[in-house]
Amino acid sequence: MADASNSDNGGEKQTFKIRKLEISDKRKGYMELLGQLTVTGSVTDDEFDQRFEEISSYGDDHLICVMEEESSGRIAATGSVMIEKKFLRNCGKVGHVEDVVVDSVFRGKHLGKKVVEFLMDHCRAMGCYKVILDCSVEKKVFYEKCGLVNKGIQMSKYF
Repeated sequence: MADASNSDNGGEKQTFKIRKLEISDKRKGYMELLGQLTVTGSVTDDEFDQRFEEISSYGDDHLICVMEEESSGRIAATGSVMIEKKFLRNCGKVGHVEDVVVDSVFRGKHLGKKVVEFLMDHCRAMGCYKVILDCSVEKKVFYEKCGLVNKGIQMSKYF
C-alpha cells in the first residue's frame, strides 16, 4: 500500500492510497465503480465474497488493485492484471491488464495512470516479458501516455 496521489478538491486536500482489493471494498463502492466501465449485473454479497476468495487463491497471478480516497473511504479507481504462463520465451510470462476505470468524480487527477503503473510494476516484479491490454479507440491516447504502443487489433467473441 502506498500514497498514490494528492490533489486539491476546491480547497480540500484529497489523498489516495493504492492497494490490493479487500473483501470489504464492495461496501466502499467497488461494484458501482465497475458499473461505470461495463455491465456488472446484480452481484450479491455472497457471490462477491466467493469470487473474491477464488481470485485470492491465485495469489500474485491475479491482482486487482484499487485506489481509495482516504477521507471518504470511497474506491476511486481500479484495475486488474492476470499473469499468463507460457512456453514461449523460455517459459516466459505475460501480464494481461483488464478493467481499468476511474470514478467519474475523480477523473482528471491521473489516477488511471497510477493504476496502470502499479499493475505494470507488478508484472515487472513477477518476471513478465511484456504487458498487454485491449482498449477502445477512444482510450488509445491514454494508454500511449502510460507507455504502451499499439501492436495490432483485438478480436473477440462473446457468449
